[in-house]
Amino acid sequence: MARNGGLLCLLIEEGDIGERDGERGGGRARREAPYLVAGEKTHTNNKNTVGILDLEAEIYIVTVEGEPVISYKGDIDGFEATAVEESDEKIDTTSELVTSYAKHLVKKHDMLLALLFDRGTYKKIYSYHHLINGFAAHISHEQAEILRRAPGVKSVERDWKVRRLTTHTPQFLGLPTGVWPTGGGFDRAGEDIVIGFIDSGIYPHHPSFASHNTEPYGPLPKYRGKCEIDPNTKKDYCNGKIIGAQHFAEAAKAAGSFNPAVDFDSPLDGDGHGSHTAAIAAGNNGIPVRMHGFEFGRASGMAPRARIAVYKALYRLFGGFVADVVAAIEQAVHDGVDILNLSVGPNSPPATTKTTFLNPFDATLLSAVKAGVFVAQAAGNGGPFPKTLLSYSPWIASVAAAVDDRRYKNHLTLGNGKILSGIGLSPSTHPNRTFTMVAANDVLLDSSVTKYSPADCQRPEVLNKNLVEGNILLCGYSFNFVVGTASIKKVAETAKALGAAGFVLAVENASPGTKFDPVPVRLPGILITDVSMSMELVNYYNITTSRDWTGRVNSFKSAGSIGNGLRPILHKSAPQVAVFSARGPNIKDYSFQDADLLKPDILAPGSLIWAAWAPNGTDEANYCGEGFAMISGTSMAAPHIAGIAALIKQHHPHWSPAAIKSALMTTSSTIDRAERPLQAQQYSGSETLTLVPATPFDYGSGHVNPRAALDPGLIFDAGYQDYLGFLCTVPGIDAHEIKNIMHSPCNYTLGRPSNFNSPSIAVSHLVGTQTVTRTVTNVAEEETYVVTARMAPEIAIETNPPAMTLRHGASRKFTITLTVRSVSGAYSFGEVLLKGSRGHKVRIPVVAMGYDR
Repeated sequence: MARNGGLLCLLIEEGDIGERDGERGGGRARREAPYLVAGEKTHTNNKNTVGILDLEAEIYIVTVEGEPVISYKGDIDGFEATAVEESDEKIDTTSELVTSYAKHLVKKHDMLLALLFDRGTYKKIYSYHHLINGFAAHISHEQAEILRRAPGVKSVERDWKVRRLTTHTPQFLGLPTGVWPTGGGFDRAGEDIVIGFIDSGIYPHHPSFASHNTEPYGPLPKYRGKCEIDPNTKKDYCNGKIIGAQHFAEAAKAAGSFNPAVDFDSPLDGDGHGSHTAAIAAGNNGIPVRMHGFEFGRASGMAPRARIAVYKALYRLFGGFVADVVAAIEQAVHDGVDILNLSVGPNSPPATTKTTFLNPFDATLLSAVKAGVFVAQAAGNGGPFPKTLLSYSPWIASVAAAVDDRRYKNHLTLGNGKILSGIGLSPSTHPNRTFTMVAANDVLLDSSVTKYSPADCQRPEVLNKNLVEGNILLCGYSFNFVVGTASIKKVAETAKALGAAGFVLAVENASPGTKFDPVPVRLPGILITDVSMSMELVNYYNITTSRDWTGRVNSFKSAGSIGNGLRPILHKSAPQVAVFSARGPNIKDYSFQDADLLKPDILAPGSLIWAAWAPNGTDEANYCGEGFAMISGTSMAAPHIAGIAALIKQHHPHWSPAAIKSALMTTSSTIDRAERPLQAQQYSGSETLTLVPATPFDYGSGHVNPRAALDPGLIFDAGYQDYLGFLCTVPGIDAHEIKNIMHSPCNYTLGRPSNFNSPSIAVSHLVGTQTVTRTVTNVAEEETYVVTARMAPEIAIETNPPAMTLRHGASRKFTITLTVRSVSGAYSFGEVLLKGSRGHKVRIPVVAMGYDR
């Protein structure tokens, strides 16, 4: 990491551990402000700015060089430092230090405007001096261009409001109206619950983790964790909201992989990933998300009042080492966390331990569950292919990723009237106008620079500004964008530097499995993801562009306009299983033998999730230097479940981890908003995205329903001895190995692993007839349940008894009998439904494959 606030953004490589999100991108840019939110605004009644304004004037937000109050370190003669290092420290805005420095900034804003423009031709609306250094002004487009070129001006952004939907997942999941009120509202949701994050650390100064605008957090004696001291500032990383912060890197250091200048020898997030997951689970409510002058709504965690305990064990260049991760898990459990979030997992099944459930990582997590800690783990991002799960064990809640109802689309209108669809989170080009389009390869300053892949539009200095200025720049989406050496953010910066009206990225060759996500950019831009539409664009450009005999362009005649991609479209066909989400069947060993345990367990939002980001984060090239990022992965799905589990824990403080997991699973939904069965994104033969009917191997029990999970009626409970019983029943397992790792002998077995009391049933090798046993416990008032089941025709299913009445706290066994009717060579799917007289519905999925012997 470069010193003195510089940014060194590097390509991420997966390490020995580090199952994270398959986000791709490249170049980055430096940002001075630690994060981008709406500043504390001071209205200035400047009489000199009142006058007759251009009728076409608009409001622009201008940021200028120099630190705002919150980060000013005292480097200007006559003005002492006002910066704070911890977000729980309140600045005394009435102090002489602060007011004099703030007046100094306001005076500089006024002087700049007065120097550039005549009195009465502009109006300054606000001066920003607290969180950002700049101002808002009502000015003409021409004045905005003058400001852009003025010395000391960092950015000039046209103000723009879009619909407030942003971390829109709390609304999508019904938390504000259906769940938070039961816990005392958003300002009490998750109160006194501690969520531990085994991740890449945290950026403690982010508003999503601030505590100065919330009711004070009192001491929490049950939590015994510590807060490390920042080696540079000598301040610790905690503030009441963040209750613990530690890092683990001894194995990485011993291996020679750790670089303290890049990886930060502290809990500070040098990646972005850890801040993102923490904010999804427990970030503050109502934090404005602003980028490039646009507001994308307000962000909130699932449990906005829960405490955050940071256990940094992942690093941006190499991922992490199992030894460090295990040490972090151990410390978290010792410290007394209630919930553990693991957006991390092994890169592949363990070969050293024959059984997946007995690897050191999962064995450590079993001890965590034994201690009463609920564990949510990302299922993996190897989808849509089968057997790609990286979260195997029955004691872990393995979380798959869903696409929610918010989609971003945009379009490019060609001069010949053709409309090409694509994605681009950007404003439109000037309405009712078309712009000449110029291809990067046709505007090179020197043809010898082709070694720099000029079509990627990453280097403005190799392109001719005179030919690009005022036009739409056409670029190619090459493999460099997939591997991370090029980024859409850098394309936008190149286009802006050259004065382009906008840019188009055309995908001419789609690499198998390439995932395209919309990226927020400040000027009009679009990514044409469909190869056939990209070819239409290329053909149109070639036909309308005249060249001499050497191939050099005589005249550019192609034209186009870019639409407004900022407004999201809400779809009823949601949720869907995201294409990257890892799929079952679960495996029991490194030879990929199927396990009698259904995984994943549950589906939660994990696609295009807005949340906090570390400004020095490099996990996603397109958001380097930003305060927020919108990214995808099962890493984003897991903290949704961790946060919702915290709400359940708050509501039912004495429930076991298995009870919480059961409540989440049995109340989940297998239908979408349009009342149709869930669908899963899949690739067709031509690598284009398509939708297919989803199965439990895609979504587990279904999509999470937080409101229903608070009152599940019945639970399928399990404890440490039940987990040992499961392990001791797995075929081919070595009892001595279990004793060595678990320090317990196999005194108790379940007969078959499918008898483990999971809220799902999986029989991977069904011959003839097999009977499975389950036990339910009533956590509501006395109720009578009718038990029914349905299954695909290849397998018959029966339940016994047909009905049962349970008092509060009572438990009752029931059986499910599966019989092979015909051998299809594929899994059959079904479900068992327990319908209560008081309205509870308890549903568990059933998967089985029939064999004739």
